Amino acid sequence: MNTIRHRIVFPRWKFWPRQSFLLIGIVLVVGFSLASIFAPFLTAYDPNAINVDVILQAPSPNHLLGTDSLGRDVWARLLYGGRISLWVGFAAVGVAITIGLVMGLLAGYFGGVVDETIMRFVDVMLCFPSFFLILAVIAFLEPSLVNIMIVIGLTSWMGVARLVRADTLSLKQRDFIAASRLQGGGSLHIMVHHIVPNALGPILVSATLGVAGAILTESGLSFLGLGVQPPTASWGNMLMDGKDVMGIAPWLATFPGLAILLTVVGYNIVGEALRDRFDPRQHTTR
Repeated sequence: MNTIRHRIVFPRWKFWPRQSFLLIGIVLVVGFSLASIFAPFLTAYDPNAINVDVILQAPSPNHLLGTDSLGRDVWARLLYGGRISLWVGFAAVGVAITIGLVMGLLAGYFGGVVDETIMRFVDVMLCFPSFFLILAVIAFLEPSLVNIMIVIGLTSWMGVARLVRADTLSLKQRDFIAASRLQGGGSLHIMVHHIVPNALGPILVSATLGVAGAILTESGLSFLGLGVQPPTASWGNMLMDGKDVMGIAPWLATFPGLAILLTVVGYNIVGEALRDRFDPRQHTTR
């Protein structure tokens, strides 16, 4: 009986750390998302309201995370800035997933010249470092929120295309695809109703990890002054505002930096957990 008891308990202890990390990731993702959505209920301050009487005030009961060089409440700007950063992340990933899904489906399903053309274009796009490509494009465009979303999405779809292509090449050889063809199903019907639903796992993983990457990219652009423009708050331009006064007001850079770090870590943890769930091969390599 003792041997049997140990055999039952041991697997639960073995998988507990991974489940704990997943729970932490979910709490971080959901927590920051809800805080951003309900920002008006979590602060009474206008994130853009200037108050010269409380410039560079340290964290206090009146201003939980202090104030910046214009007397604006850092807590309010952090909450509203989270809306911008998360919105950019989701919108950019939406653009990338849409383009990558279409390109990957076409390449994998039709093969031949279509596949060669699309994949060579993917290879060319992958030759350019994404961040520097984004910088080059933004330099010729007005640095607006919409432009940032579109540019990040247009420069990050290649990985999705390769994943979808690989799944499509495998799925189109399956018996249920052959049965659908025999029943008169056209190419569009097969791709939409059979291939896409069976390829959602890798797409969901890529989307989750892509949100973290898009948030980092937007933060980097805003930090360089090429992203979200003041007075609109984003975590990136809050970092930019805080770098010049780190010696006397470290909270200006510390809190948005922690927000970026924890949000990205949360999405990466959830993305890795989804990868373990949808790709059984991950379990055999650990």
